[in-house]
Amino acid sequence: MTEKSAILAEKGTYVFKVSPRMNKVEVAKMVRAMHNVTPVRVNMVNLPRTNVLVRGKKGVKSGVRKALVTLKKGDKLEFM
Repeated sequence: MTEKSAILAEKGTYVFKVSPRMNKVEVAKMVRAMHNVTPVRVNMVNLPRTNVLVRGKKGVKSGVRKALVTLKKGDKLEFM
């Protein structure tokens, strides 16, 4: 969990790394089924791949798709 996602979690929005093929409806169903909470809004963010150097050789770090899920007021997720 990053500092930004921790700040968002305090406000009721949680960040999940999801499959690039998932859409907003599938993410909402997954969160509802796995955590027994009610998602109000789902926003999706596509982070692009980045070029990196590994031991002097060029490489690529794959991109990520994130889902920002806002829960109904009063719902919380507990992380260990």
